Amino acid sequence: MPEPTLFTPFKVRNLELQNRIVIAPMCQYSAEDGCMTDWHLIHLGQLALSGAALLTIEATGVTPDGRITYADVGLYDDATEKAMGRVLDGIRKWSDMPIAIQLAHAGRKASTDKPWFGGSQIAPDHENGWQTVSASNIPFNPKYVAPTALDKDGLKRIRDGFVDSAKRSARLGIAAAQIHAAHGYLLHQFLSPLSNQRTDEYGGSLENRMRFPLEVFDAVRQAFPSDSAVTVRVSGTDWVPGGWDIDQTVAFAQKLDELGCDAIHVSSGGLSMEQKIPLGPNYQVPLARAVKAAVKMPVVAVGLITEPTQAEAIVSTGDADLIALARTILYDPRWPWHAAAALGATVSAAPQYLRCQPSQLKSLFKS
Repeated sequence: MPEPTLFTPFKVRNLELQNRIVIAPMCQYSAEDGCMTDWHLIHLGQLALSGAALLTIEATGVTPDGRITYADVGLYDDATEKAMGRVLDGIRKWSDMPIAIQLAHAGRKASTDKPWFGGSQIAPDHENGWQTVSASNIPFNPKYVAPTALDKDGLKRIRDGFVDSAKRSARLGIAAAQIHAAHGYLLHQFLSPLSNQRTDEYGGSLENRMRFPLEVFDAVRQAFPSDSAVTVRVSGTDWVPGGWDIDQTVAFAQKLDELGCDAIHVSSGGLSMEQKIPLGPNYQVPLARAVKAAVKMPVVAVGLITEPTQAEAIVSTGDADLIALARTILYDPRWPWHAAAALGATVSAAPQYLRCQPSQLKSLFKS
């Protein structure tokens, strides 16, 4: 039997991936003043032993006010860089899995509490809260304190924050940088007409609404090593009539392709409380398929991908080049092992774990 496509190698710029399974960024809300803690060493360490091809660090604030919560990871000063370096050193001692980072600014969805405490906005005059910013002064929730619309100085500050974080990522030896332009966070807020009602060159037409996210991409691309990949995560649709949709996503993806983007990760939603998402297996795959048909760069599909045969079908039919796992791999950190066993493939495993290989699957683990 030929090897399943899911377990064939793939290359993104100069990044060699052992298979088509990537671990999506997942916020842990366990940092202290933006600094990674032992939780991140435990969490990311176990995922680095999963047999996937790439591990992506959670949404990482490029400025303190860009964090979703007060407990989010940042990479904006020497202290946050040192803390992340300690975690990466611990992981790399035991795993050679390449590590990427998602660089992000939450915009109007920042200054919130941890999800297990309700996740609501914390007002600027309360402990752990701050004034949020956005494309326009339209709050995510009508009950929230409205964000401040960014002026030219504010745009420069945030663009410079992305650049600084990219440089710090490079110093840490991170293999790829992903720019977060999805899930209703700041760059998505510029893209969607529901959140961007500016009247300057950054609002109005699709070309104008794409301007700031494209400027951020171009700045990061120039700041990050030329032989390392820079990718973008997008929401393919707001799932709201009159909002950001797949046609606009395709146009944005084509612009990114022209600028040298190395891959695009297609998710959806997160911008509006009015969204109506048709949840179900593969519900976002048609969005990835539409983007893939329009660009040359690799496309990553994500969202309720839980079964090995389901993942194999996505990549083998060409709907996407890679699949990303989030909640699935939190629930089952050895999902790539189990997928390889189900599909008759092989997967990398730490030598400390080789003896757990089932007797009927003696060829499951790579030597």
